[in-house]
Amino acid sequence: MDHDMTLEITGSSAADIAASVRALIERGALRPGDALPPVRNLADDLGVNRNTAVAAYRQLTTAGVVVTRGRGGTRVADRSAVAQEGFAADSVLRDVATGNPDPDLIPDPSRALAGMAGRPVLYGEPVVDPGLERWARDWVGDDLAPPEVRLTITSGAADAVERLLAQALVRDDAVALEDPCFLTSIHTVRVGGYRPVPVPVDDEGMTVAGLRAALEQGVRAVVCTPRAQNPTGASLSERRAEELRAVLREHPYVLVIEDDHFSMLSRRPYRSLIGPEHRRWALVRSVSKFLGPDMCLAVTASDPETADRLAMRLTPGTTWVSHLLQRLTLALVTDPDVDAAIAAAGAHYAARNDAFAGRLTELGLPTTAGDGLNLWVALPVPARDVSEQLMRRGWLVRTGDEFVLADAPATHRLRLTVHDLSDADAERLATDLAAAVRAAGGRPAPAGME
Repeated sequence: MDHDMTLEITGSSAADIAASVRALIERGALRPGDALPPVRNLADDLGVNRNTAVAAYRQLTTAGVVVTRGRGGTRVADRSAVAQEGFAADSVLRDVATGNPDPDLIPDPSRALAGMAGRPVLYGEPVVDPGLERWARDWVGDDLAPPEVRLTITSGAADAVERLLAQALVRDDAVALEDPCFLTSIHTVRVGGYRPVPVPVDDEGMTVAGLRAALEQGVRAVVCTPRAQNPTGASLSERRAEELRAVLREHPYVLVIEDDHFSMLSRRPYRSLIGPEHRRWALVRSVSKFLGPDMCLAVTASDPETADRLAMRLTPGTTWVSHLLQRLTLALVTDPDVDAAIAAAGAHYAARNDAFAGRLTELGLPTTAGDGLNLWVALPVPARDVSEQLMRRGWLVRTGDEFVLADAPATHRLRLTVHDLSDADAERLATDLAAAVRAAGGRPAPAGME
């Protein structure tokens, strides 16, 4: 922002200065990303004490109107929408960017619904269905090292993560996020007004050097995907998990949130960042990937204090997740036929992704399938150029740019959801992708030369 704009900010009190900045933003004189004047300059221009200008900026930060970036100064907050998972609206293109499970592999709840009759649940009763709690304890119990575990039921994993961060953080607190990152996590941190600190992800998951650097920057929470990381498909190796736990031993009160979203579908073992001595932690497991996105329910296991705070975050709003939904979830996950169907679905996703990765590799685009619903495809040219070429061929894809946190050049990655393509369509997409790379100026490696 130039000096002339500085003169438009008025006021002699913190409240008046903050109101003046908000008015400039509302009428478009200040736009997202614009820098506000340094505190000292603003105080001098307005003839007020420096502490008054500091208080004004603090009010604006608390309200989420501006964000502070250390040496980057104070800037107008970017409230633009973050890309979301799901089908693209009103597109005539074949959408292979959805991140959705295959609807044909989601168990039919009809039989379970027919047997759900029971007495109504009234105010003041336990918020967690006793049967679901017993099942959930078995589901998470063997995977957790801390000696004391409490369970909370939330309306899905995103709901759990949002409330967990809200009970532990205030605006502008730093949060360590994987980079590239799950779109919903980016959205949650932005809406909450927290400061994302990117931690690079490689084939073994969150990197040790990245986590150490984030902790040195003072992050108060870490959000990690232990397996089937979205978008990369990476899962923590045992060696990497042990190294990350060693780093976290020096920071036992940093809140560690593990989003094990793929859980029952995963082809990889669960390995955790959460050591037995860690004091603030939560493991979140949603049912949405294997029972369907409309089953908005997640089990959150956590330390007792975090559980108490999470419960307090629930009380002003939903208070509890519907016991009808809890009973339906329990009926499904304890049905042997549903259990077998979930296992078959997990095998299907892995096989289809492996097959498509093989097709691309044969066409000179070496690809390895990780775990999860998607493929993370490396390209020899910028992904945006390939995406444009694929649109001309009738395909809608997601570029890696949407998932990246750190300031960097355009990515050379696509995230594809291909598990529901027929063999013929998969072959056509692979061929079109190789052609799109060539049209964008890239050269797929000859077969056998990867």
